[in-house]
Amino acid sequence: MRAALEVTGVAKKFGGAQALCDVSFGVRPAERLALLGPNGAGKTTLIRCICGRVRPDSGYVSLMGRRLGPRSDRSELGFVPQELAVYPDLTTSENLWAFGRFHGLRGTALRQRVAWALEWTGLADRAAALVKTFSGGMKRRVNIACGVLHRPRVLLLDEPTVGVDPQSRERIFNMLDSLHAEGTSIVLTTHQLEEAQDRCDRIVIIDHGRLAAEGTLAELIDRTVGRARAVQVKIDGSASRLAGMHWDNLWYDPADATLRGRVVDIAAELPPLLARIGAAGGRVEDVTVAAPTLHTVFLHLTGRELRE
Repeated sequence: MRAALEVTGVAKKFGGAQALCDVSFGVRPAERLALLGPNGAGKTTLIRCICGRVRPDSGYVSLMGRRLGPRSDRSELGFVPQELAVYPDLTTSENLWAFGRFHGLRGTALRQRVAWALEWTGLADRAAALVKTFSGGMKRRVNIACGVLHRPRVLLLDEPTVGVDPQSRERIFNMLDSLHAEGTSIVLTTHQLEEAQDRCDRIVIIDHGRLAAEGTLAELIDRTVGRARAVQVKIDGSASRLAGMHWDNLWYDPADATLRGRVVDIAAELPPLLARIGAAGGRVEDVTVAAPTLHTVFLHLTGRELRE
């Protein structure tokens, strides 16, 4: 299957600093892909290379099978920046009309897309209101709408939910879900790992300008930390016999009377573990089981938090 967007061997250096080094990955048709990396990892430079705002030193970007150059037509690509690009002293409709014309829409096509965008964002009743009077979440919705008026096949969104409340975040993702249902490929950068884990089909992680990993969450877990679950068993502290016992992949910490470790098969391994604790005179106070997450994988690959 031909990729909707393909990055091949892209490298970029600014002075003596290597911002990107031989980065390659693809975005499939109608796929939601999360582009993640710590601050300074090279994500912004990569997005600018894709949009044509920065020219790579080597490598190239292809859109719907067409290799892009500095002057190539990018009408099938949409971009929504993190910074609000809308005009605060214009109304919602005026912003949509302005950006529609910028994207080459005219006449009936422009009127239809503006009407669609007002309904899609849920702002039809605020069409004549100045954008500067809106909440952060409403401004974000207008910002996104201005980037998709021309029906792009591939949409890049840089932190589309930054600074918004949970209700606005859900509304924004409902909007994006409707685009995805129509076949739009979506590339999302975010500092919210939960968004990437819950809302995207695959994940690309960039670190120090290089591709650190690419795949589904299940694939990344299998390649890094494995499927074993972290287990913590809080035990009555009076059970001193537990400290000297051998627990395979677990260890007992007498400081807080907790048994910690990893198990692969909860159903098979946990019951005999609890029975053994009871036989040793311990009383289980609490059991916590945690499956590997994208956060676990990210820390394993980069050694730092997403915002570092």
